[in-house]
Amino acid sequence: MFRDMFGKKKRYNSVPSKKSRKNVPEGLMQKCPSCKKIFYRKELNRNLFVCPHCDYHVNLTAYERIEQLSDAGSFEEWDENLETTNILGFPEYEEKLEKDKDKTDLKEAIVTGKLTIGDAPAAVAVMDSRFRMGSMGAVVGEKIARAVERARKESLPFIIFTASGGARMQEGVVSLMQMGKTAIALERHSRAGLLFISVMTHPTTGGVTASFASLGDYNFAEPRALIGFAGRRIIEQTIREKLPKDFQTSEFLLEHGQLDRIIHRHELKSILGNVLDMHRTGGESNETRA
Repeated sequence: MFRDMFGKKKRYNSVPSKKSRKNVPEGLMQKCPSCKKIFYRKELNRNLFVCPHCDYHVNLTAYERIEQLSDAGSFEEWDENLETTNILGFPEYEEKLEKDKDKTDLKEAIVTGKLTIGDAPAAVAVMDSRFRMGSMGAVVGEKIARAVERARKESLPFIIFTASGGARMQEGVVSLMQMGKTAIALERHSRAGLLFISVMTHPTTGGVTASFASLGDYNFAEPRALIGFAGRRIIEQTIREKLPKDFQTSEFLLEHGQLDRIIHRHELKSILGNVLDMHRTGGESNETRA
């Protein structure tokens, strides 16, 4: 009777089995962490890994950042063979390090070296949040300190891009000591009359924020970056007040005088090049020479 009233029974397409689905090559697509839209990775790369839909600044690897900023063929890496050891005998720390090395093709959470941006030379340190969440251990602190000292000896400005969860718990007090070591190196660099630019990216938290990330002659940040020391929940429980929704964002910090400027990734290379050129030894810029 049912078929007489409504005709033939409708056929529904079955969901294809996993075996019948076409395999999508790994790394071909990438989802925006903010709006959740999916794009071809090549499309994001052409847009400097800024979401074309919501303008979210997707996290970059250290080498992607360097490739975006440096003049072609100008990057020279420093101290690439420094590796972390388990100095405190923390359980399973070596295994975690090896997993991160395999996953990222890095030996630590930071890459340092020398490059030019618009023909202006600079020493650079770029943190990579994929490795132990960019946490600061002995080798991270040592590589930063060495890069700053070498920049001072070569009379180079120093730029750091921070992306970190803070101090590395597996290294305890040794990790906290890196705050003082990097700050001392930057103080010597400053006394030599040299420029230090800090660019805070998402996220910059904990002991990194409380040390070298906040010591720049220029403190810049990317849009919508999380920047802070303690977590929101800890602060709210301590002060017994509700914090603003935009608390610990780069926009909030700029409004309250803790940043000099928020720079969109599309403008970052040109602005850094202009600042470096303006601070060249002798104060002679390209425009002056022209």
